[in-house]
Amino acid sequence: MPKITPFLWFNDQAEEAMHFYVSLFKNSKVLGVTRLGKPGQVSGGEVVIASFILEGQEFRALNGGPHYTFNPAVSFLVDCQTQQEVDDLWNKLSPGGEPLNCGWIKDKFGLVWQIIPTVLPKLLQDKNQQKSERVRQAMLKMQKIDIPTLQQAYNQP
Repeated sequence: MPKITPFLWFNDQAEEAMHFYVSLFKNSKVLGVTRLGKPGQVSGGEVVIASFILEGQEFRALNGGPHYTFNPAVSFLVDCQTQQEVDDLWNKLSPGGEPLNCGWIKDKFGLVWQIIPTVLPKLLQDKNQQKSERVRQAMLKMQKIDIPTLQQAYNQP
């Protein structure tokens, strides 16, 4: 079966982004960096490709120049088990970034993440449409998702 690897285009921050993303997740590591050196140069040189793993998923990052930038049409969804996980990841992605609505956040490199507690889809898909609609309305007012507020909306009489 073929393997699919997300390939991220950066202007010139591929290595910095790789180290930042690896620092966010426990089960992550740097795989390597490909540098473009001058003829006869043994080490050093400009980073062309950075390879890394985040929570078991391999990524590649390219320093391709300013021709393309990220936008919310492609994002990475991170399932969080607890409010503490949501808070921690949100706080790490926030500096230099931009909070968006409904648990989405653009990091300092322009990459968009969805920081979503695993309970949210369950609450939104509840068979009781009134409960799920209250949760949806509460979520629409949020940037960072707040589980207690969602549960409060769900449990309203």
